[in-house]
Amino acid sequence: MRRIPSGGGHSLSGVLAAGCIVAAWLWMACPARADADDESADDENASVNSEEGSEDEPTRRMVHWNEYEGRWFTARLGGGFLYDSANYSQDSDSESQFDFDPKTYIRDSRLLLKGRLLFSSRLRYTIGYMYDPAPEKKTWFWRQTGIYVDMPEWGGDLFIGRVKEGISMNKIMVGYNGWTNERATSNDSFIPILADGIQLRGSVPSRGIAWNVGLYGDEYTETESFNKNDNTLVARGVWQPFHGKSEDILHFGLAYRYGTDEDGNMQYKSRPESFSAPFVIDTGQFPVDHTQTIGLEAYYERGSLFMGGEYFLNQNSAPQAGDPFFHGGEIMVTWLTGGERRPYNEKTGVFGGIVPGSDVFKGGRGTWEFVARFSYTDLDDGAIQGGKFWRFTPMVNWHMSPNVRLEIAYGYGELDRFGVKGGTQFFQTRIQLQL
Repeated sequence: MRRIPSGGGHSLSGVLAAGCIVAAWLWMACPARADADDESADDENASVNSEEGSEDEPTRRMVHWNEYEGRWFTARLGGGFLYDSANYSQDSDSESQFDFDPKTYIRDSRLLLKGRLLFSSRLRYTIGYMYDPAPEKKTWFWRQTGIYVDMPEWGGDLFIGRVKEGISMNKIMVGYNGWTNERATSNDSFIPILADGIQLRGSVPSRGIAWNVGLYGDEYTETESFNKNDNTLVARGVWQPFHGKSEDILHFGLAYRYGTDEDGNMQYKSRPESFSAPFVIDTGQFPVDHTQTIGLEAYYERGSLFMGGEYFLNQNSAPQAGDPFFHGGEIMVTWLTGGERRPYNEKTGVFGGIVPGSDVFKGGRGTWEFVARFSYTDLDDGAIQGGKFWRFTPMVNWHMSPNVRLEIAYGYGELDRFGVKGGTQFFQTRIQLQL
């Protein structure tokens, strides 16, 4: 958001920076507990184990071609690449609303580097660099980048840098691990993908509880496509009632997001779960003082069956626009043919990606994942008429190996906007490669 000169924003940034530095160095001075079970680790933060080598080995060595262990740090190089195709079939009402052009394109390409800083047993780092293919950007930008300070005392960690805000399990999880090729319209409308600031994560494993809280500012993200608010507070709690009682996973989550806007404008918009399509629901900019969003999560996994959903309630303090209220969410169900199940990190309350039991490139069959999702978003309230959109998406994912995945999706969606209801059929494919 465009920033109007004000001392408040810079004051907040200064306090955050000073607090982060003091907290980090205080905890660095204290050794972390030796119990490896207390270390916080997930797909986003996986790093090379710095204790694999013996004292007799060299202080610098290559563990694998993409992993390095040195005297001062460890490193693991990773990356990802997505190549998509999208075709559409519109009825006459849909054609009167928007033009959907078929397209093949690079959806995502990124480089990742992560590891440990060995001068403190608590420190980890992550660096992400990604190409943004959005028509208005088409440039490289820093993805999740910053420093983790392990906090086993509360079963989590402290992060300083650019990170996902911590609202919505689907948003927090690695995008490459999702069950569909794009997130639901409500998720993209209300929740930005990244933010700069400080985030605390913790857990009480014995009670099946995980939590996170974060405070963010936009001093360095005003021109980024994901920027939404000037200053943001996010809190999330997760309860796993079956923890320690069953192999089944039952996940309930509740999250809250509060955002302020110094320039007084807000906008919610989303594409129809196809990246090459236009923004079909869009409130346009409207004057606002602050926004509040509540996120609800519920997921259940039993063997290869996985189902659940999320819903968002969004209230805006915008007297000139009638204090509009927006909402939306999704429900989904998936089934894996190979007997695998989606991994779950109880310390963060986040599901991970599928690792097939057999590898196509080693003579196996891989694993097929059948998916069905229904999503709905309502951006109409009073003077703001951003539109209503729903879509049903059956699709199949072929997990060929831990590094290669093919996706084929069909979708039917209806847009209620501009006084007409237009229907569109979606035909989408994706090749996903990751390291």
